[in-house]
Amino acid sequence: MSLDRLREVLALLRWSQRGLADALECDDRLVRRWASGDGSVPPEVAAWLEALADAHERNPPPAGWRRRAA
Repeated sequence: MSLDRLREVLALLRWSQRGLADALECDDRLVRRWASGDGSVPPEVAAWLEALADAHERNPPPAGWRRRAA
């Protein structure tokens, strides 16, 4: 997973680097290394993130619901 793609996926998921570290139950310094390009995202983590990103892209939040709820 490229550095740019990692950033895109985190933005799509609305996760911070710390949020990803929490989800993975790992030290946030590891995720910071990935995000800075000092380390590579493991293939199994990259695949998992891509699957989550795909699910979020295919299932966006409902549009306009707040206008109707008021």
